Amino acid sequence: GYIMTNNHVAAPAADGGSLTVFFEDGSSTEAEIVGRNSSYDLAVLKVDAQELPVAKLGDSDQVDVGDLAVAIGAPLGLEGTVTSGIISSKDRPVTAGGSGELAYINAIQTDAAINPGNSGGPLLNSIGQVIGINSAIATLAPGFSGEAGSIGLGFAIPVNSARRIAEEIIQTGDSSTPVIGVTLDTTYTDGGSRVSEVTPGGPADSAGLRSGDVITAIQGRETTDSTELVVAIRSYAPGDTVRLEFERGGQTRTVDLVLGASE
Repeated sequence: GYIMTNNHVAAPAADGGSLTVFFEDGSSTEAEIVGRNSSYDLAVLKVDAQELPVAKLGDSDQVDVGDLAVAIGAPLGLEGTVTSGIISSKDRPVTAGGSGELAYINAIQTDAAINPGNSGGPLLNSIGQVIGINSAIATLAPGFSGEAGSIGLGFAIPVNSARRIAEEIIQTGDSSTPVIGVTLDTTYTDGGSRVSEVTPGGPADSAGLRSGDVITAIQGRETTDSTELVVAIRSYAPGDTVRLEFERGGQTRTVDLVLGASE
């Protein structure tokens, strides 16, 4: 009876509210929130029901640009809507979420039509496996007619990240977010991410990073700003060892760092 969805879908019911899950056969039941992770915009619900249909999870690491993508959801309240397109991009740094809880997503981008109401629905590959959880869209500024809709820029949380978060929530009621143990200077715009403060005893401190270092890549992936660095870090799990490339005093250096965890 476990159901994965977006945190911004479940969050309004987190403090004394209620959630109802509607099934394809027209039945419905109350759901409880097992746990949420706002950093990934993910939540796990549980319903008291038997013999529920189960979607097979795929491998988002195997997704290629140009692959077929199918989105299922209830855009604008239209239940059971299916749209299709392709995978437009991978590893797209995106911020999403709601209710003041901002998520940083290392997103799969698709041009399958995604609109308000698709949130928490699956993004599928050509053989019906879930490769992502639809979470955000980019739109043009709303006109006089109301809220803007899909312009072919939809973003999904890769299922490999979602799977880890969901499994942790199911097992413990909570989940962890990987961190390197620094505060970043968000005003820095000269390329890379400048460290303004290193957490004493944290992963970065143990690896020898200092205030003023400019992180430029993680595991060979270039990170041009703070958002892209945070998104890249969150594609890994606490305890993973990653190689950081950074600049100090005009010299480029590399260091291996074991990611810590923030609840």
